[in-house]
Amino acid sequence: MKTIYIKIILFLVVVSSVVITYSQSNNKVKFLLTNHKATTRIQQRKSTIDSSIVRKGIIDLNGIDKNKDGYVYEDLMDYNVISDKPGKCPLCGMALKRVTIAQAKRNLLNAGFKVK
Repeated sequence: MKTIYIKIILFLVVVSSVVITYSQSNNKVKFLLTNHKATTRIQQRKSTIDSSIVRKGIIDLNGIDKNKDGYVYEDLMDYNVISDKPGKCPLCGMALKRVTIAQAKRNLLNAGFKVK
């Protein structure tokens, strides 16, 4: 009789360890799939980025200010993202903030960019 109980207990231990192992590996698979989907979405978003407001080289703030009101819209994380219209930064998604040309120039120079 004792041997039957021992066999049943051993069977339950084996089954529960298999269930736990499967559950843990299944969670890893779910994590990897979710992470892959997020990475794919980021790559797709980057491929559709409007880089026309991401400025490179020597930045001409007066040329960017098309309506000549003395203001531009700048991302306060990526100072080289500048537009004459409100919008969002194509790199980080943050809203562009309205700043004077002098403020934008100061931000760019402090961040190591060259300004015309």
